[in-house]
Amino acid sequence: MIRAGRGSRGFVSGTGGEEKTDRKADRRTRVTVLVALAANLVIAAAKAVGGFVAGSPALLSEAAHSVADSMNEIFLLAALRRSRRPADRRHPFGYGKERFFWSLLAAVGIFVMGGCFSFFQGVEALRTGADEKLGGYVAGLIVLGVALLAEGGSLLRALHQVRGQGGLADGMRDPALRTVVAEDGTAVLGVCLAMTGMALHMVTGQVVWEACASLAIGALLVYVAYRLGREARDQLIGEAADPEASGRIRALLRAQPEIDSVEALFTMKTGLDSTLVAARVDLVPGLDSERVEEVAVRIKKSIARTVSEADQVFLDVTDRPAREAAESPAATGERGGA
Repeated sequence: MIRAGRGSRGFVSGTGGEEKTDRKADRRTRVTVLVALAANLVIAAAKAVGGFVAGSPALLSEAAHSVADSMNEIFLLAALRRSRRPADRRHPFGYGKERFFWSLLAAVGIFVMGGCFSFFQGVEALRTGADEKLGGYVAGLIVLGVALLAEGGSLLRALHQVRGQGGLADGMRDPALRTVVAEDGTAVLGVCLAMTGMALHMVTGQVVWEACASLAIGALLVYVAYRLGREARDQLIGEAADPEASGRIRALLRAQPEIDSVEALFTMKTGLDSTLVAARVDLVPGLDSERVEEVAVRIKKSIARTVSEADQVFLDVTDRPAREAAESPAATGERGGA
């Protein structure tokens, strides 16, 4: 009979039971994204027409902003649909990271279509100037006023869903919802900047105010794109579970009478509500193979109950020195990169 104790090696793996999904939350997020998409499509057309008629660089920058947001909402709808596909032979851990990939594309869209075009409009306005008539100012400000109401309504819808999903910390875990909140919040602030720039241009006759508004909108979009892109990058390359969840798993393992020591614990988010857990443990001497299997099954069920998103749990009985494992960056939680 094979025995697994100190100095011997064994491997036990398995899936953590049922696939954990929240279809109801996804449906609410899809409605939120569709509301934002409808608002942005209408607003983008109105801003573009008003910007060309008025010759307003700030208004054209806001039109580019709304076009970027509309494209991003399409990316987010694709993320919601594709990330829930079941695991298959080619992707045994499922397609949960699709959500992070499409969110990264949305961040790139904000940067390229929104931020860069806004910078271009601001520089062009400073270089060539702009000659707006009173009718152009009035039309532009009316368009921006309507846009402010529409963007504000979409933002309130997104914030309402965030509160309904457990508040800011839990609600913002969803990259699709996080992106919509960031886009709508940025849109409201961008409209306010554009209105301020147009009003000051109208009062002073100096186009520099609208040019500065365009540059400020561009800077705002680049910053938001950077933050969203950095978060999506961390999730795509394999972000660990939050320290609180990892601590609970480690404490549970150490509390098991059959485990002599926990030499390493590795976690990785494989989707919005799924996490892979791999632990390297040293068992007490004297356990036969049947007992090892019983212990492994019990521990994996306990981990799944303790951390609901832990749907893939692997235990490795190893003779690797504890000190070597404990010094591993992955085991200690050290972060690398920029």
